[in-house]
Amino acid sequence: MKIFISSDMEGTAGVVDWNQCLLGEPEYEYYRTLLQGEVNAAIEGAQAAGADEFLVNDSHSKMQNLRPDTLAGSARYLSGRHKPMYMMQGLDESFDAIFFVSYHGSMSSPAPLSHTYNPRAIAEVKLNGVVVGESGINALVALGHGVPIVLITGDDITAQEAANVSPGVHQAIVKTAVSRFAADSMHPAAARDLIRAKAEAAIASLGNAQPPAITLPATLEITYRNPDLAEMATWISGVTRHANTTVAITDDDPIRLFKTFINTVVLTRDIAE
Repeated sequence: MKIFISSDMEGTAGVVDWNQCLLGEPEYEYYRTLLQGEVNAAIEGAQAAGADEFLVNDSHSKMQNLRPDTLAGSARYLSGRHKPMYMMQGLDESFDAIFFVSYHGSMSSPAPLSHTYNPRAIAEVKLNGVVVGESGINALVALGHGVPIVLITGDDITAQEAANVSPGVHQAIVKTAVSRFAADSMHPAAARDLIRAKAEAAIASLGNAQPPAITLPATLEITYRNPDLAEMATWISGVTRHANTTVAITDDDPIRLFKTFINTVVLTRDIAE
């Protein structure tokens, strides 16, 4: 049984500030060990339910946050910041299930460290009229390959956003949002225990899991932080202007829709930064 794991970092228990999860900051080394523990807990839980093959796509920042030699389950490790499919690089139809570990909420939500791909450029994204974060956007790739998302770990707001797109997803809520820069977190050991238990339950009930519930053709509406970014996004084929700061993309192919969205992220990054 083969599991795809996309790991971010902002959803880790205890993480509430950028300096805890950015390479080079003094607290980063400590908090990356907490992330590693949560990723390993997810793998261990899945192993207990019979999973035996894992690919971990390190999806946070420059995407080189985990230590390959201490990954549980002899997991393969996909790292490096140039990935055409970003957080979903490596997924295909051969996988049985998807875990989103240490995810965070959408930019327009009060989840700790909330953002949607690029906080300097994107103010909000809606999928078929529903506000989504990275879990909802990434679900387009899961749908395209027919693989269910069965586990989400992070804060309570993030878990609900994931459930809106993937009903029935198992939720390991390791912290409760207070604001964008505060949370009530479980003790790291308790968080790992919860993730381990939820991962085991997710794989044990895999027979009931379904791919994300996204109606096709699907529409992504992207609201940018200023009109210049929206104008630049329309330079990409298939992106249309809906308002001063909002564009839309509609497609009946969920993977192609995701790729077009990623193109807008890449194109607007330079002007935003």
